[in-house]
Amino acid sequence: MQGASTGKRGGAVLRSIAEDNAMATGPRKRSELDGKKLDALVAKAIKERDTRLAGYREQSLRLHPWICARCGREFTRENLHELTVHHKDHDHNNNPPDGSNWENLCLYCHDNEHQRFAHLVRGYDVNLGAEKKAPATHSPFAGLKDLIKDRSG
Repeated sequence: MQGASTGKRGGAVLRSIAEDNAMATGPRKRSELDGKKLDALVAKAIKERDTRLAGYREQSLRLHPWICARCGREFTRENLHELTVHHKDHDHNNNPPDGSNWENLCLYCHDNEHQRFAHLVRGYDVNLGAEKKAPATHSPFAGLKDLIKDRSG
């Protein structure tokens, strides 16, 4: 079969094609970049970073350990996206700089917390709709004093 093997001649052709492609799509030369565009791009990146770092999630992640406050699960950079910031008073506008209204919760504990809050708002019990039981009225030691008197006397 002709063309199936890449002997000396085939290898040279492939190298030539690769060199042509590298020249056509190679790295841009420094002189091609416009200085003003580069400055604007860097300024935009810095502004976006500052905006991102000013957000309450980033502040909470800097202040609090990367551990779920409920279940104790630890997080690393690889799974940090699964750690959420919960507002303890459920008011997303209450963002004190000391982080006193925030707690870091994993996705599961955060979801559970909001389910519990939704049930409270709707008037259900904290136990997700369980009926309230009447308090115990029986006192098992109520007649003990009389029994002791009867035996000793």
